[in-house]
Amino acid sequence: MTGLTESIESAQQLAVAWRALVLDRDADADVRDLPGIAVRWADCRFSFYNCIVLTDVGAGADLVAQRLSQAADIMRAKKHPGFLWLFEDLLDDEARTALATAPEQAGLQYAFPGTGMAGDLLPVPDPVHPDLTFVRVRTDEHLRAYADLQARAYGFPLEEGRDGLLGSTHWKSKMYAYLAMRGDVPVACAATVEAEGRLFVAYVATDPQWQRKGYGEAVTRKALHEGARATGLTRATLHATVAGAPVYPRIGFKPNSPIHFYNLKE
Repeated sequence: MTGLTESIESAQQLAVAWRALVLDRDADADVRDLPGIAVRWADCRFSFYNCIVLTDVGAGADLVAQRLSQAADIMRAKKHPGFLWLFEDLLDDEARTALATAPEQAGLQYAFPGTGMAGDLLPVPDPVHPDLTFVRVRTDEHLRAYADLQARAYGFPLEEGRDGLLGSTHWKSKMYAYLAMRGDVPVACAATVEAEGRLFVAYVATDPQWQRKGYGEAVTRKALHEGARATGLTRATLHATVAGAPVYPRIGFKPNSPIHFYNLKE
């Protein structure tokens, strides 16, 4: 694949995977596909379940400014906050330069960076880590532990993570979601799910007090191993945070588009 093709793939994978997640959370969730904008908004307290993606390819500065304004209007109409995901490689050069001012003019503020990644890397070996055992998420107790790891890793209240995940059937059946256990203590988590012929990696997190021990990488490898074994897929995709960006190339992922995350100005 070319760089632009992989960046387009990255945005599409987000739209496909998040559609299933938010509809599992709320069958009436806003999953509209508008011109240049994919809305994937559960409108729950778990802000990562409230998402808008800009989908135009090669968009210029004027069109991007229009899309940003439309996205901000949609976000203002929602009860709960969330994020606009902007894949930099989908913009033309003029629009990239305009990112210094255009989001703010639309009423948005920069939240944090990310990176799209993908690779034809499957299957991967079943991982072994001397500290860990792995448990697939099958019960509400497992799901609560998974949600709480998300909250601790990203610094939001436990109730917010639980509002997104608890009660889900999708997480316990369709997703290859795993907890890394250090004895009886869940210390890290990762999930994969089939999305249009790829294995999509999502919601990797490590408890801050157990970071830098290889736990996140190990549980990601477990979710990839089991997902590939069940589906037979050979290509995997993900969206990395700054913390995860150095880890995934060791598994075989290659970066594509930088991602800019925005939320509404306070």
